[in-house]
Amino acid sequence: MKVEYIQPFILATRKVLSTMAFMESKPKKPYLKSEEKFEAYGEISGVIELNGESRGSIGINFSEDCILKIALQMLGEEFDKITDDIADMVGELVNMISGDARRELVKLGFNFTAGIPVMSKGLNHQIKHFVQERVIIIPFQTDGGDFYIETCFDSKKFLE
Repeated sequence: MKVEYIQPFILATRKVLSTMAFMESKPKKPYLKSEEKFEAYGEISGVIELNGESRGSIGINFSEDCILKIALQMLGEEFDKITDDIADMVGELVNMISGDARRELVKLGFNFTAGIPVMSKGLNHQIKHFVQERVIIIPFQTDGGDFYIETCFDSKKFLE
């Protein structure tokens, strides 16, 4: 995936977390997810389908420590485990990140519409993308723990 296509996801993620959770996030080096690795890196994930000139999806995957810290910042309530309220919040986060990234991707020639987030949780849960292509992982670090953005698109333009 070309670097310019990853940048909108990084910028959107940093903006949304900063605005909604007052949390700074630092992206690390993106890499390809191993074809043998279907399990999520964290305990809760949200994936949203994107359709338009290309088909694909974006996912966000949080460690438990990280999402509990975000929940405290966003909801003003301390949680000791992942609840349905936190799952709803993750769905909203992936929605917002998707929306911001899609606005930036328009500038690069891609127009997308988004579906409804699909949530998964638990240790070793699987993230199911909407196309069978390479998955790009963008790891992030926060003072509350790590999380990961996953992007997967079927467009040759994205993959060149």
